[in-house]
Order: sequence, then C-alpha cells, then structure tokens
Amino acid sequence: METNSLLVSMFFGTVGSGYALYGKKQGAMIPLVGGLAMIAVSTFITAPLLLTAISAALMAGIFFLGRMA
Repeated sequence: METNSLLVSMFFGTVGSGYALYGKKQGAMIPLVGGLAMIAVSTFITAPLLLTAISAALMAGIFFLGRMA
C-alpha cells in the first residue's frame, strides 16, 4: 500500500466515522448510513483518486439528502 493511498483512506475513514457517530447520536439515518458507507469504501478501495471521487459523491449525497429530509 502506498503512502498516498493510506493517508487518503485514513482521512475519509475518519470523516465517515464522524458522520456515523453524528447520525447515531442524533438518530438520523442518512448520516449514519452515509458514514458507514464511507468507512466501507475507504476500507476496500485503494486508488486515492477513485476513493476521493466516491467519498466526495457520498458527502454531497449526505448533504443534499439531509436537506431534503
């Protein structure tokens, strides 16, 4: 595993953990599920650019779905 891959994975895993903890404490399903998805994606995808694109899409989805709910 490369250094870039490891750092990007750690960053988005941490952001996903934050979303998951927030969703659990607030009882909100959208951030909880989105955070768990970000954790899973950061675990299984090793390409930094692809991981960044997918995580950015997940964060945008969490934001817009949270606004609609």
